[in-house]
Amino acid sequence: MEYPEDLKYTREHEWIRDNGDGTATIGITDFAQSELGDIVFVELEPEGFEFEQEDVIGTVEAVKTVSELYAPIDGKIVEINETLEDEPELVNDDPYGDGWMLKIEVSNATQLEDLMSAEAYRKIIL
Repeated sequence: MEYPEDLKYTREHEWIRDNGDGTATIGITDFAQSELGDIVFVELEPEGFEFEQEDVIGTVEAVKTVSELYAPIDGKIVEINETLEDEPELVNDDPYGDGWMLKIEVSNATQLEDLMSAEAYRKIIL
């Protein structure tokens, strides 16, 4: 499994990438998708939805279970990965690339500092 060093991670197995322009991209980790199994449906809150850290911002449905997607930081959804409607398996195939879930406008960038590094995340899942 891979855990890119340029991302931050949560204990709930989400990753977040600071895009450097006041936005960030969110998805679930390689570990999370492997634990869920074959993902068959992704449901996300709509564009414009505002949330606080740890709010539920979507659900990921696999063949045998449903898991909630939690917000790693405060923000507002500015873009949803529409491709996942027809191809939810992209989350399994490429969780850090084509399987990204949403892009947000960051409300509080300092919250990024409190999230885990790749090294810290690896330690909690091993």
